[in-house]
Amino acid sequence: MLFLEALKMALSALKAHKMRSFLTMIGIIAGVASIIAVMTGISVIQTSIEKEISVLGTQTFQVQKNAAAGAMSEEEWRKIQARRPITTDHAEAIREKVKSADMVGSEIWGWNHVASFRDRRTNPDLVICGGTPEYAPNNTHYVQTGRNLSHEDVSVGRQVVLLGHGVAEELFPWTDPLQRTIKIDGRKFLVVGVLEDKSSSMGGRYNQYVIIPITTFKKIYGTRTPDGEDRSVNITVQARSPELLQRAIDETRTVMRMERGLRPHEEDDFTIFTNDSNIKTFNQMTAGIKTGGFAIGIVALVVAGIGIMNIMLVSVTERTREIGIRKALGARRRTIMLQFLMEAIILCNIGGIIGVALGFALGNVISLVTDFAAHVPAEWAVVGLVFCTAVGLTFGFWPAMRAAGLDPIEALHYE
Repeated sequence: MLFLEALKMALSALKAHKMRSFLTMIGIIAGVASIIAVMTGISVIQTSIEKEISVLGTQTFQVQKNAAAGAMSEEEWRKIQARRPITTDHAEAIREKVKSADMVGSEIWGWNHVASFRDRRTNPDLVICGGTPEYAPNNTHYVQTGRNLSHEDVSVGRQVVLLGHGVAEELFPWTDPLQRTIKIDGRKFLVVGVLEDKSSSMGGRYNQYVIIPITTFKKIYGTRTPDGEDRSVNITVQARSPELLQRAIDETRTVMRMERGLRPHEEDDFTIFTNDSNIKTFNQMTAGIKTGGFAIGIVALVVAGIGIMNIMLVSVTERTREIGIRKALGARRRTIMLQFLMEAIILCNIGGIIGVALGFALGNVISLVTDFAAHVPAEWAVVGLVFCTAVGLTFGFWPAMRAAGLDPIEALHYE
């Protein structure tokens, strides 16, 4: 009953001073909205990025020369660039010796190419992947129409091609591309399949590349880039089951170290990464942004809390006679204190609810101007309201103590 009475009196007091209550809440609204907006915006971006980072299957990992992701110093970059290239021989060794592996694929990538069909041409920035039949399942980018590359295509070096969905629409807007002959950099290729649509909210070009057999790629473009650097092969390995993923990684690391002649004290001169390691790296990169956004919001809430404390002290002064009358009629110290604490908490939480709604709206503005999917992180609504309650308790405590500690005789004589 004490709680309900304090709640009713607190609501009545706030209702009696609507404008002052609203102006006081502005600080809380701004503080909560800033936290929720920043965290929602980051969550919108992070959800989309994590989805796109997860290009590998749940039981697949990749072996490559370069680092998977993340900022690095110039010294680290030079060290990685000095690594020896990974070759298809390494992929063959993994295929033969790693018993926990199911499928092992190889990929070589080339940039700035052109594909054409009759009078239609792509921009001169087409990406070509020289791959194997394992590309589609290992990268979760499957063939929509036609067929996948076959092992025979790879073994004899056929000039066949899988078109990305965007490339197919660009070259064949009104025609079925299957079994049509296109030219890539002036050379003829038979279209045997079209990959499924895989759009990107980050500007990724999943639809804007083509795949040809890796042997055909090496035959046409060689093993060195136009800049004279050795091409390095990316190897994708799918474990026989998710439970065998770590075992397959360990076995692959052992095989790679043996094939590359590394001694026990030497560190790996290659990178192995999975979806989880990619996401972990991304989260480490964004940790600073999250911390900064949270800190800004906390500062705003503290400033708003100071404002609430000042207003509550003014309220105590204005209602001194009221407090004296209530004490003279038998109101206990804890009843007075609870009433003023309730006022501060309710004021903060009303502002918090408005701030949460405003923060979600502002945080999702980014989804309106990009291809990112809207996202509402409900956990941050809870965090925001918990902080509002904490602010109300913290900054309402001193005014409540002051009100509860007033001498009833002096309060009755207060003018």
